[in-house]
Amino acid sequence: MRIITVGDLVGNEGLKKLEKELPSLVERENIDFIIVNGENVADGMGINEKAYKTILSLGTDVITLGNHTWAKKEVFNFIDKEKIIRPANYSKNNPGKGYGIFRCKDKKIAVINLIGRAEMNVLSENPFTVAKELIEKIKSEVDYIIVDFHAEATAEKIAMSYYLDGKANIVFGTHTHVQTADETILEGGTGYITDIGMTGPIKSVIGMDVKASIKRFETSLPERYKIADGAAKLNACIFEINDETKRVIDIKRINLQTEVES
Repeated sequence: MRIITVGDLVGNEGLKKLEKELPSLVERENIDFIIVNGENVADGMGINEKAYKTILSLGTDVITLGNHTWAKKEVFNFIDKEKIIRPANYSKNNPGKGYGIFRCKDKKIAVINLIGRAEMNVLSENPFTVAKELIEKIKSEVDYIIVDFHAEATAEKIAMSYYLDGKANIVFGTHTHVQTADETILEGGTGYITDIGMTGPIKSVIGMDVKASIKRFETSLPERYKIADGAAKLNACIFEINDETKRVIDIKRINLQTEVES
């Protein structure tokens, strides 16, 4: 089984880059299952229905979200649909669901979305205990379990990888928008990377306009973020699972860039 996880889509440029690159990437890499984090696709915060439909039209199997899940009001029109999930450790009273079970090549794949607590300023339940409870609940129903851990702190993500080693097949991080070079296969066979990166404008500060971002840091005054313009990159990670042992046997980082416009 070959699974691709695509890093946080940022704005329209990120979505256009996904449309341009994903179909050929899937064919070239013999991808079986596609996960896309779409929580920044609508103007840098949240997801709208148009983007949701576009992402799914490319063959995406599931869209994951994060701390900007509720940024666009129209998300309530489709958050309960099958192919989109929000962090499972949000309040149980929130709409939407924290995981989904999907069929692929006669296998059942569970995808769980979690949000971190360290430095996130988001009210949520403990992601570790929620992950443990969820996996215990569904492990007998599925062949593979994949976790998108949307978190700020590197230490929290790494701790989660060891916590779920041998329990989840894949644990990958999102949110920080910078692809890390620490992809590894843990002792229990779990494939892990701290952050799969960003799909969005290259000349930017994690997808946002450079001048506006610098002004915020230089003056400490509130400055409205805006999406950067120009050429985009696609960051992703491909995990290959042995269908017999259910261990990850290969991890490949993807960084597709076009020349930055002057």
